[in-house]
Amino acid sequence: MSTNLRLSRGFTLVEIMIVVAIIALLAALAIPGFVRARKRSQAVMIKNELKLIDAAVDQYALEYNRSGGILTFATLTPYFKQGRLVDSGGRDVFGNSYERFEIGTVPKLNDATYSNLSDVVGPEFWAPFYP
Repeated sequence: MSTNLRLSRGFTLVEIMIVVAIIALLAALAIPGFVRARKRSQAVMIKNELKLIDAAVDQYALEYNRSGGILTFATLTPYFKQGRLVDSGGRDVFGNSYERFEIGTVPKLNDATYSNLSDVVGPEFWAPFYP
């Protein structure tokens, strides 16, 4: 009895196409989640920077016994740790500058930054830094 055995030495084109299609499907499902997670982490980082700026304004006001006035970012830089992103000239990760800093009020989020991140976080997330 002789049996005809076909020796397989590789994958067929159909098998390769199925594997590629499965990988593409998994990537299509995963990539939007990664993009949302990245934007959400950027929003959290910007909100933390706004909190740091607010604390720096308060420290400045206490140190110089001031109850009003508008400050520049350069005035606040001594109140930040070296190497922090906030220390990068008063700009957020999108390159938008933070709004003016006034003693007695919280710093405000830039409108362009809000529109960049509005699809992942709403206005309630930004309270009290966005109108």
